[in-house]
Amino acid sequence: MLWAICWLPTTMLSQELPKPNAAQLAWQQAELGIIFHYDLHVFDGKAYQQQQNRITPVANIHLFDPTQLDVEQWVISAKEAGARFAFITATHETGFALYPSRANPYNTRALGWTNGKEDLVGDFIRACRKHGLKPGVYLGIRWNSFLGVHDFKVAGEGEMQVQRQKFYNRMVEEMVKELCTWYGPLAEIWFDGGASDPSKGAPDVLPIVQKYQPNCLFYHNDQLAEARWGGSESGTVAYPCWSTFPYPFTGSGESAPPEIRQNNYQLLKSGDPDGKYFMPAMADAPLRGDNGRHEWLWEPNDENSITSLEKLVAMYHQSVGRNATLILGVTPDTSGLVPEADRTRLREFGTEIKALYGSPVVPEERQETLLRFKQHQRIDRIVLGEDIEQGQRIRSFRIQVQTEGNWRNLYTGTSIGNKHIVVLDSPISCKAIWVLIERAIGEPKLLTFNVYETRKKI
Repeated sequence: MLWAICWLPTTMLSQELPKPNAAQLAWQQAELGIIFHYDLHVFDGKAYQQQQNRITPVANIHLFDPTQLDVEQWVISAKEAGARFAFITATHETGFALYPSRANPYNTRALGWTNGKEDLVGDFIRACRKHGLKPGVYLGIRWNSFLGVHDFKVAGEGEMQVQRQKFYNRMVEEMVKELCTWYGPLAEIWFDGGASDPSKGAPDVLPIVQKYQPNCLFYHNDQLAEARWGGSESGTVAYPCWSTFPYPFTGSGESAPPEIRQNNYQLLKSGDPDGKYFMPAMADAPLRGDNGRHEWLWEPNDENSITSLEKLVAMYHQSVGRNATLILGVTPDTSGLVPEADRTRLREFGTEIKALYGSPVVPEERQETLLRFKQHQRIDRIVLGEDIEQGQRIRSFRIQVQTEGNWRNLYTGTSIGNKHIVVLDSPISCKAIWVLIERAIGEPKLLTFNVYETRKKI
C-alpha cells in the first residue's frame, strides 16, 4: 500500500547504532534551555571586553551588590520562555564563585552578606525544582583572572608555577565535588570551553562528576562529551544535523583537534550519520545578540540588542527544528533581576512557540506515517520526530501530499532525529499527507507526525 513504511536494508544492524543514555535522551527531548550569565563584570559599568577581562583581576569584589536579587524571578522568566531546564554560572572568567565555596575563597561569602543570601547557586537550584525546571550549573575553569589562569595554565615559572598549578587543580576538583554533592541531582554540568584533560596538566574533573552525579549530562572535556557545541554561537545548526559523532570528545574551541576544527567546525555543525558515538548538538546564542551585538553579560543601555521575536522563532526552527537543543543566554542586571525588556521578549517567545505548535490539526485518520482529513486542509508547517531512544535510524525520507486525487512530492529530507520542522514557503491545501521513509538503519519508528494549519505569523 502507498502509505506503508518503506526502508532499505543496510549492512549495519540496528543494535549497533549508538543510542543515547538517559541524560542525553532527556536533554535532547527538553529542546530548550536558558543559561543565566552573572559575574562581577555586570557591575563595573563598562563594556565587556573578553580578552582583557580574562587577564585583569577585578580589584573590588564589593562591586557585586544586586539591590533586588531574586534568582526565582530568573527561573520564572525561563519557564515563561518555554524552557525545560536552566543553568547558572557558578563561576565565570573572573573566578568569582556565586556560592559560598569552601575550596575557593573568592566567592560571595566574602561579601559579608547575611541570612544565607550569598548562595545564589543553591537558591537557583531550589527555584528550578519549585517551578518544574531541571537545574544545571556552568563552571568556568579555563580562565580565572583572579588567580592568573589562562587556558587552564596558571601563570608563572619554575617551581612556583608548578605548586600554584597543583593548588589550582585541587581547588577546582574540590569545587566540582561541592557542586556535585551539595545541591542534589543536576541535569547537566557545563564546563566553559571544556575542561581539558588531566594528561595535559588540567584539573581531573570527569571521575568526580561520574562518581557523584552519575545521571547528569557531562559537557565536556577532552575525554568525553555527552553533547557537542553546534559550531557557532548563532543559536542555529546546519541541516542535516545528526545526533552522532565519530569521536567521543570534541576538544575545546580553537584547541580542538584539526579534524574537528577544520572547515569552520563543520563536523560540529552537522555531526556524522555514521558516527560511533551518540552526541547531540547544542545551538547556543545570547538573547542580547541583535543589531550587531553579541552580549552574554549585562551592559547598560543595551536594550536594542535584544533579539527580535521574529529572529528567535527563526532560530527555534533552525535549531530545535533541525534536531538540536537550543540554549539561550540571559543576563540579569545590577538589580539582580532579569530586565523587564528581556523578560518580555522571553515571554513573547514562549507564547509564540506555543501558539505555533500547541494545537496540531486533528486528522480523520491517523497512521504512523499517514494523515487523512475529512476535507481539504490548509497547512503550512509539518513536524516529524523519530524514536531516538533506539538511535537515529532514518537516513532519508520524502513527504508527499494528496491534492485532487493525485499524490505529489512536497519535501525531501535526510535527518529527522528528535524533531524536524518543515516550514513551507507557502501554504498548501491537501486531503492527505504521508511520509515515505526511503532509507533507514534497522526498523524506523516515527513518534511524531503533526501538521499545522495556516495562521497569521509574526
